[in-house]
Amino acid sequence: MKKIVLVLFVGLMGFSLTAQKAPKIEFKAETVDYGTIEKGSDGVRVFEFTNTGDAPLIVSKVSSSCGCTIPKKPEDPILPGKTGEIKVKYDTNRVGPIRKAITVISNADTPTKVLKIKGEVKAPEGKK
Repeated sequence: MKKIVLVLFVGLMGFSLTAQKAPKIEFKAETVDYGTIEKGSDGVRVFEFTNTGDAPLIVSKVSSSCGCTIPKKPEDPILPGKTGEIKVKYDTNRVGPIRKAITVISNADTPTKVLKIKGEVKAPEGKK
């Protein structure tokens, strides 16, 4: 019986120690609002984040809900306390509302985060 208790205690201690050493991703904002922009204007926006954990953060995959939005992830690990960014380029030649989701997968304590972009692309006055 003592061996079982000892094994459980050691196992729980090991689990709690490894659980504390984890990266944590914290975004400055989880939604980027383009507002109203003109057709053909610059569609690049940036999501800034900080690794508030105590282990290197690795962003393994960033994907979009449609082909009109192209996200770019950081290539290098983000060290604890450091910041990184995910760039998103929206195709502003598509007139109409912008409502898209960007899924970020990493080794953080919350491995999947969903970011959003919103806004509206308008045709220049006199052109539709």
